[in-house]
Amino acid sequence: MGARQSSDPPRSLSVDDTLPFRFVAGDSSLDLVNTVDWTARGPERDRIGSYGRLIEWALAAKLIDDDEASRLERRAFGREREAARALELAYSLRWTLRRLVAALAAETPVPASVRLPLEELNRFVADAFAHVRLAVTPTGESDQPLPAWAWDDEPQRLDSLLWPVVRRAAELLASSDVRRLRVCPGTDCGWVYVDRSRNGMRRWCEMSTCGTAEKSRRRRERSR
Repeated sequence: MGARQSSDPPRSLSVDDTLPFRFVAGDSSLDLVNTVDWTARGPERDRIGSYGRLIEWALAAKLIDDDEASRLERRAFGREREAARALELAYSLRWTLRRLVAALAAETPVPASVRLPLEELNRFVADAFAHVRLAVTPTGESDQPLPAWAWDDEPQRLDSLLWPVVRRAAELLASSDVRRLRVCPGTDCGWVYVDRSRNGMRRWCEMSTCGTAEKSRRRRERSR
């Protein structure tokens, strides 16, 4: 991916590839943002510490299938520099999306805080969308060929697994759901999500984690 970032992502303070991926954001592009905890000290507990782990995440997010994952793994073997570059692009995309969503989710968005990450994202968009096309494929119910979205050069470029992330992000930001973007206020969390609750009052990335932690904190304060 030829996108170049004007501001480098902060280095993760810790990496833990044993932590499970969680898909609670309501959109796979935001689930990428949530592969690290955005603490006041900086990003910690990064779940993606290698290109192989990035493939695992894309497969779990259903952005690629088993065959695509195997092709990428074979392609990455012996191409450490290319794989490292793809991983750095994933970090840059993640950082760009984090800043952009945080800016848009603010009660009073500041145009300047939105403009720069949006420009950065548009560089990813320009590159990714240069590879999208409509291909004729048979449906599962009949032999009738129907057009469907596809990507070219997938086996050739190790960063191609980011293209579906970019497309999802662009579609989300251009939709009415852009007004439902939220940042979890949990301590040392900073995960992002789309609030599609009926009353628009979802407060936490997950009630079972940050919501429970906040309830426990309040109980401790009351007991004092």
